Amino acid sequence: MNRKLKPSYYRNPDAEFLAKDLLGKVLYTNKEGNITAGIITETEVYFGIDDKGSHVYGNRRTGRTEIIYGEGGFPYVYLCYGIHHLLNIVVSEIDDPKCVLIRSIEPFAGPEIIEQRRKIPVRNSAVSSGPGSLTKALGIDGAFNKKDVTGDEIWIEDIGNRYAPEEIAAVPRIGIAYAEEHALLPLRFYIKSNPYVSKKVKSV
Repeated sequence: MNRKLKPSYYRNPDAEFLAKDLLGKVLYTNKEGNITAGIITETEVYFGIDDKGSHVYGNRRTGRTEIIYGEGGFPYVYLCYGIHHLLNIVVSEIDDPKCVLIRSIEPFAGPEIIEQRRKIPVRNSAVSSGPGSLTKALGIDGAFNKKDVTGDEIWIEDIGNRYAPEEIAAVPRIGIAYAEEHALLPLRFYIKSNPYVSKKVKSV
């Protein structure tokens, strides 16, 4: 059975819905023949040119951000602070630049390869909690930028995990104080019961 999400899935303009719906789905990579995967446990929404936290705020259209203006279903991978690669999935239609940042995963396939890459046991949640940790765990680097997320190098599968609204935390995004009031919007989502999350909010 083909459980891979189809291109049409990513063209939904409701980025907030997709960020919640992606929780529980499985992100796969095939790098040099090594397949690794993780259950998506945490996401974050960037809703376009009106979002002060987005790279396209104010309609900043550059060579780097052009991919976000394209059709949904492609990764936007960039280097943060010159250290960590971060993975965003571009969503919506052409010229509606929205994306979902994948923030954390729970190891699902290829645990021995993940441990080699991270030098941390997969039972330790730090192995793939946080956007920089998960990309290292899955071998995601700049070469994955603009790849087809329905292809054979990076893709997402639906394995049937579903969560009720009360099982999902909706809290402010992290590390974007420059976004002023938009930093406070509850656009970071995570599975409350899962330990593989970058930072939980005690009151949620």
